[in-house]
Amino acid sequence: MSDTSARVADSTGNWVDTLAPEWARPYLRLSRFDRPIGSWLLLMPCWWSAALASGMAHDVRGLPLAIVLFFVGAFAMRGAGCAWNDITDRDLDAKVERTRSRPLPSGQITVKQALAFLVALALVGFVVLLQFNRFAVGTGIASLVVVAVYPFMKRVTWWPQVFLGLAFSWGALMGFAVTLGRIDVTALVLYAGSIAWVIGYDTIYAHQDAEDDALIGVKSTARLFGAHTHQALILFYGLAVMLIGVALASGDARWPAWIGLLAFALHLASQIVRLRIDDPELCLRLFKSNKYAGLLLFAGLLADAVMRAQLS
Repeated sequence: MSDTSARVADSTGNWVDTLAPEWARPYLRLSRFDRPIGSWLLLMPCWWSAALASGMAHDVRGLPLAIVLFFVGAFAMRGAGCAWNDITDRDLDAKVERTRSRPLPSGQITVKQALAFLVALALVGFVVLLQFNRFAVGTGIASLVVVAVYPFMKRVTWWPQVFLGLAFSWGALMGFAVTLGRIDVTALVLYAGSIAWVIGYDTIYAHQDAEDDALIGVKSTARLFGAHTHQALILFYGLAVMLIGVALASGDARWPAWIGLLAFALHLASQIVRLRIDDPELCLRLFKSNKYAGLLLFAGLLADAVMRAQLS
């Protein structure tokens, strides 16, 4: 087994490299706790839906606890998902410059150790899920089907980002399941809007590996769109804003939510303008900036929920 202190090529100088015990570093890297952006992106639809559903219910008393539980659950389950992804992709990762130094392809940990850590993280997520109602528990468990199949999609379709969207947007359903005990049309439209958002930002992310992916035969929307990526982003980001807007209208959202959506839309537009697909570092920065796009929308939805509760 290789040196567990060895760093991952695309994530250096973070707290794991400098503060974490050496024995824990491969596990923290496996679960991407050194790179929490994915957890934030998984969390955003959870917070959006919890806030929108609370506004529709004119009751925010349960919202603070839901926000905290979704935060813990998103970080645990994203970590488990990354472990599963790295287990299934370990041979492919070994062929890509950016990923060959990850814990599994570099030999820092074994597959059995990775599986054990995956189970531990999944148990944390399950404990969080058990704090919700039965309908929400069932809805959360159903997401595992999409999570399980996602890593294999890049081998068989040019649209693996769609399956990532199905998984990463599941929180848009969870907030309604937790708060209202149902999944209605508003939730489904919000879910669809989030999927379009994920397709957009993960296309940007995938451009970092487009050349290596072409060499090893891995498919992605980045390779599919190529030089037409800007036009594709206009389509998918535009669709995301439109569908989320339909969800807000369906949920009778007030003006703070619409201001949040406007800020979200302007942020996405700025990404399209700034994007250069041949600049991997810029692609990564723009991808990461989606955390702030999501938070802008959440701030508007949260203010809307509080306003509606006070006026009820």
